Amino acid sequence: MTHLAVIFTNFGPYHVARLQALANHCQRLGWQCTGIELARTEADYQWRVDLDHFLFKTISIVPDRPLEAIPFPKLGFWVWHTLDDLQPEVLVIAGYARPAMLTALFWSRQHRRPAILMSETTEQDFTRASIREGIKRTIVSQFSAALVGGKPHTRYLQKLGMAPEAIFSGYDVVGNERFHPDRIRSLPSPHPRPYFLSINRFLPKKNLSFLITAYSQYRKKAGATNWDLVICGDGLLRDDLEQQIRQLDLQEHIHLPGFLQQDELLPYFAHARCLIHASLQEQWGLVVNEAMAAGLPVLVSNRCGCFEDLVQDGITGFGFDPTDASQLTELMGKLSTGAIDAQQMGENALGHIQNYSPDRFAENLIAATNYALHPRSK
Repeated sequence: MTHLAVIFTNFGPYHVARLQALANHCQRLGWQCTGIELARTEADYQWRVDLDHFLFKTISIVPDRPLEAIPFPKLGFWVWHTLDDLQPEVLVIAGYARPAMLTALFWSRQHRRPAILMSETTEQDFTRASIREGIKRTIVSQFSAALVGGKPHTRYLQKLGMAPEAIFSGYDVVGNERFHPDRIRSLPSPHPRPYFLSINRFLPKKNLSFLITAYSQYRKKAGATNWDLVICGDGLLRDDLEQQIRQLDLQEHIHLPGFLQQDELLPYFAHARCLIHASLQEQWGLVVNEAMAAGLPVLVSNRCGCFEDLVQDGITGFGFDPTDASQLTELMGKLSTGAIDAQQMGENALGHIQNYSPDRFAENLIAATNYALHPRSK
């Protein structure tokens, strides 16, 4: 029996949906699947996820403290001994930036077990320095295969030296059925007027000040067809954003309901008219998957990792330059005035996102596993 262990930083709703699909596929193959998280909680993502009643075994290496409270030597020791006890035949690792993930990779090399990289890094994420890229090439060479988000992630791994045939796509998916319009449309509306929706951590890279500026310009032009703007989330920039909203006298039209768990977000998806994702830098942008699964058209920054794979311009939504507010202002106006058929675009988005499902994650991870286990077929 092939034993596949998948290690994430911590489990959120996305990870659970992927692991459930993987466990279903493994069960049919007679394989064993174990999900490992470094810690039950992490400062950046305050998810609440129930891990009971799943087909797969789960292990929380640090079950009772935030990840940030554990010094690396101790965490690395626990990772190593967890893998010693588990003895997986294949280890699937989410990234290589954290020392704990490099520890898992080193364990796989020491025990001659193939490791599969899960990656959503693109070349445009950061300024690339030749020395760092050389180190990354060395690290990537230790993996037998990879599962990535989409096209820009595939290109970057190839540039780091991984063979094209060793790279599989389908990493960045959500539980689409949870957001389906037929399931959520009966939820009570959280807002009385039509609205654009944006969901983010309040960080500089999320470009929310730009979004508010573009929305302000939109309100001056759209007249009676104006839609409100709801920005869900929280973070360090909240005070600055609230001040900007007051300065623009938009308190009645821009709404900040705060950080919401996935269940609490469903009514917002159900009744929004369009999602806007304006990030300056985003490795993927899973909120775009969620919005499309809810049948919404999407306006997405062309610097988001998901843009190339998910946004079919004029069909599922539109891309825009996240430094040019006039582009976004114009697109908002066309949607709210009916110059663009938002309903048809949302239906197109719903159809397209079915190609990015947890089953695709599972199928392609199993394909990557078979590739890693059978080097003679490469």
